Amino acid sequence: MSLKSNLHTIKEKYKGTKMAPAFNALHTFLYLPNETTHNGTHIKAADDLKRTMNTVIMAMVPCLIFGMFNAGYQHHLALGVIDSAQGFLGASFWTWDNLVIGMWKVLPLVVVSYGVGLAIEFLFAVIKGHEVEEGYLVTGMLVPLIVPIDLPLWMLAVAVAFGVVIGKEVFGGTGMNILNPALTIRAFLFFAYPTWMSGDKVWVHGAVERDQAIAAGQNLDAISGETILGSYAQGQEIVYSYADMFFGIIPGSIGETSKLLIILGGLFLIFTKIGSWRIILSTLVGALSMGLIFNGVVDAGWITSSSKFFGLMSVPFWQHLIIGSILFGAVFMATDPVTAAQTNKGKWIYGFLIGFISIMIRVFNPAYPEGVFLAILLMNVFAPTIDHYVVQGNVKKRMKRIKVKTA
Repeated sequence: MSLKSNLHTIKEKYKGTKMAPAFNALHTFLYLPNETTHNGTHIKAADDLKRTMNTVIMAMVPCLIFGMFNAGYQHHLALGVIDSAQGFLGASFWTWDNLVIGMWKVLPLVVVSYGVGLAIEFLFAVIKGHEVEEGYLVTGMLVPLIVPIDLPLWMLAVAVAFGVVIGKEVFGGTGMNILNPALTIRAFLFFAYPTWMSGDKVWVHGAVERDQAIAAGQNLDAISGETILGSYAQGQEIVYSYADMFFGIIPGSIGETSKLLIILGGLFLIFTKIGSWRIILSTLVGALSMGLIFNGVVDAGWITSSSKFFGLMSVPFWQHLIIGSILFGAVFMATDPVTAAQTNKGKWIYGFLIGFISIMIRVFNPAYPEGVFLAILLMNVFAPTIDHYVVQGNVKKRMKRIKVKTA
């Protein structure tokens, strides 16, 4: 008897029992649902929630694979094992050693993220007696891509539990949450364990342990995992080229370094009509606008080079898009259809404010110069309000037209 037949038999055996949602979820995850509609008029489409989620995951897989190579590359580069002169296309980047280091550090993060998150999803489905929702499929992939490489697994497990329960299940599950679950997990980690989520040592594997060995008197070279944003915030010289920033050969969160792959993923989501191009474009426009304002302040001489804000204010406005995670947030976070604005005009406002506020936080918070996740969470809260006023504005316009016609 085939696996599909066995699963179908188990599904029928537990039909109507408390554990039915769990077995139904396993069966649906591996195979298409057997149930189809027969009566009435229905809209027929090839997509469903699981296909939609899988499409988003496919858009992120290249970022995940590249992140594995980059994690190993940054580790070996910091230790002086390889030479950075060969760059992105050099043989030193696409080596098996880099991939092994990356897989060894990244895959456990993926396993813990999915394991803890799906376990809680199954638990709530059994308790509430509803079907297991596929919403966590994307969240489970997003979380490993937005955390530092050396984050302890137990911290990730605690954060995932918090994010799924508090960020989603208490609101009613997938489709009812007002905050992006992945960003809720990121926010919890940042405020609960700040030393593991910021600074210049958390972005390169082995940096913390190596510095501890140096402090203990071992004869080792110093290692730096400083991100570009951190260097700008401290007024340090940038050692990375624009090509490094664009292709992603820089320290940072696992999935947010390669802007090339993020752009390709965004185009894929737009082509499949899953990601909103209005939100993506308006987010980038908002970031560029805030960057231009800060450049204008610097050019006008209203702020001196001695100011702690000068470093990030003087960054060329367009460069904000290739440093940090503003592009990753615009493509994979801000476009979440549940927590984003729903009206077309609201999407423009929602995205613009995300980009605008992200750069503002980035500049005015040098201790943690990456405010994208805070900006998106803030606008998640205001998205229903934006849609409300957009709808009310449309209603008022129509009422005025009616009055004109009846006058």
